[in-house]
Amino acid sequence: MPLHELAGQTPPRDFLVDVPRLISAYYQGEPLVEEPSQRISFGTSGHRGSSLTGSFNEAHIAAVTAALVEYRKAEGIGGPILIGFDTHALAWPAFMTCVEVLAAAGVPFRYQHDNAPTPTPVISQAIIAANRQGGQGGRGGARCDGIILTPSHNPPGDGGFKYNPPHGGPADTGATGWIERRANELLANWQAISRQPFDRAIKSGAAQGVDFIRPYVEALDTVVDMQAIARAGVSIGVDPMGGAGLPYWEPIAEHYGLDLTVVNRQVEPDFRFIPLDHDGKIRMDCSSPYAMAGLLKIKDGFDVAFGNDTDADRHGIVSPEGGLINPNHFLSVSIDYLFGHRPDWRGDLKVGKTIVSSSMIDRVAGGLGREVYETPVGIKWFQPGLTDGWLGFGGEESAGATFLARNGEVWNTDKDGLTMGLLAAEILAVTGEDVWARFNRLIDRYGQPFYARRDAALSAEQKERFKALDPNQLAIDRLAGESVTGVRTRAPGNEAPIGGLKVETANGWFAARPSGTEPIYKIYAESFRDPGHLEEIFAQAEQVVGEALNG
Repeated sequence: MPLHELAGQTPPRDFLVDVPRLISAYYQGEPLVEEPSQRISFGTSGHRGSSLTGSFNEAHIAAVTAALVEYRKAEGIGGPILIGFDTHALAWPAFMTCVEVLAAAGVPFRYQHDNAPTPTPVISQAIIAANRQGGQGGRGGARCDGIILTPSHNPPGDGGFKYNPPHGGPADTGATGWIERRANELLANWQAISRQPFDRAIKSGAAQGVDFIRPYVEALDTVVDMQAIARAGVSIGVDPMGGAGLPYWEPIAEHYGLDLTVVNRQVEPDFRFIPLDHDGKIRMDCSSPYAMAGLLKIKDGFDVAFGNDTDADRHGIVSPEGGLINPNHFLSVSIDYLFGHRPDWRGDLKVGKTIVSSSMIDRVAGGLGREVYETPVGIKWFQPGLTDGWLGFGGEESAGATFLARNGEVWNTDKDGLTMGLLAAEILAVTGEDVWARFNRLIDRYGQPFYARRDAALSAEQKERFKALDPNQLAIDRLAGESVTGVRTRAPGNEAPIGGLKVETANGWFAARPSGTEPIYKIYAESFRDPGHLEEIFAQAEQVVGEALNG
């Protein structure tokens, strides 16, 4: 895909979403239930869509919330639902609809008392803390769970609905499949769903405004060495990218005495201040050098800087010398550091990575004497290991990760962009080297990785063929001049289907999988030899995948 001519520049007015039209369509749009694109569909991170395309309207949120009420009853979840939402224009209308349905059903819910947005990792951590301590949730039938109304880093015209059950992480496919099926049944007659007007619902006995900010801030030193950062005087620049993390950074800086500057305090529902991404779209992607162009311009003013996406579950780390750090590189540095600087962690903790994350992680884990637990794409696959205490770290190439608390207990089970940013500051404070310098040390020891991802169009028929791929039917024994050591359609860590294909050699690999939200498929590739070898891998990957999809 060619680079857009305005990539990295502030969007012109005609690139901005029409917010009044977006909100109007949320309430006035009527989805066509017979149209697959307008039905409720849970991907790797909940249901996403736009009111302008009939895929995220009042009907969808009423139906999915009503389905969730039934699911909770069937599962015996009787505690309050903790609700967070981000700064997308559709988040507040969706919150209102959600609250109306919950109150009418008599389901207790908690929300940030001043109506400030709440990041995904904060809800995850609050669920775990409540269920562990018996505070807002308690045990047995009083367990609590959560809803986060966010489409993550998606463009301003999108909305999203995520469900996190009592373990705190994203719901598994069993839960989302049940909720999705029931919600689509309700969608056909969604007007019949019981609701209470918002003004009454938010004042009802079911509702309780709470403070999510202070407990999260005060607990941060259980997972990151905040005192070390303060003692070292590390200067930190933070760009919340107009998202839900903004209300948290000032309290964090004040509570721990950090030299931290929020470089961008703008919040606008059309995100007019976010530079255009590589394809000319506004996308709050903190792993994109184009969307992060503003922070990159001032990187030399800080020892370390970072950005978060709209619900603050992702991170983008910026080094004065190295610029925006490749997410895979930071995952590798984080693993190398954490497993050497957490003396209270178990000696047999595993390292979690997804099927399309860099093999540098495997090499680092091998050097540490740690087993790698490799899963399909999605942070949800790491939840069991984090909860049960046998997985120390779980990360994916799309700049999302989480790790255990310093004492080895679970911190949260969803991606946490706030703690990952602070971890970059801890690494510098404790070692005297920033992430860029640390990664170059890993290169000296394990080799230089060359990693890239490319996208291609995908039809609905081809997407179904992805699901039916049989590695035994693929005629491939060599890849870019090397013997193939593995062909996978299931992840080696848990044997779950990866929804695509991965081919490996001693010094390279490629993986192909369909997108969960767009009509495209993605080819990921990596070489530990040179850029030319990477291109050879891509060329053969495109041929192999093309032949498989076209029959």
